[in-house]
Amino acid sequence: MSERMQSFAEFWPFYLREHARPLTRALHYVGTTLVVLIAIYALFTGRWLALLLMPLAGYFFAWIAHFTVEHNRPATFTYPGWSLLADFRMWGLWLTGRLGPELDKAGVGK
Repeated sequence: MSERMQSFAEFWPFYLREHARPLTRALHYVGTTLVVLIAIYALFTGRWLALLLMPLAGYFFAWIAHFTVEHNRPATFTYPGWSLLADFRMWGLWLTGRLGPELDKAGVGK
């Protein structure tokens, strides 16, 4: 990554290639699911301080995946906004069974 990417469309295939291993993606799904559950919990209980746990839940599993499974640097360090958006996009596509074609387009084996 020598030049900074200029669009999310350019970033998205890079993001998927940085998440090439199924275990990396699975750990991201755990973190993203926890983030959503924490948000729902806070919304329904009014315990807004619980929202402070969201970054910990999301980043803990993601960074474990990058440093121990994928052996690469999390995209969050360079592209924090796009990385967050891509986390939720990947999670949503996985939940709906539509991630496979996106992985194929990015040149990632399933």
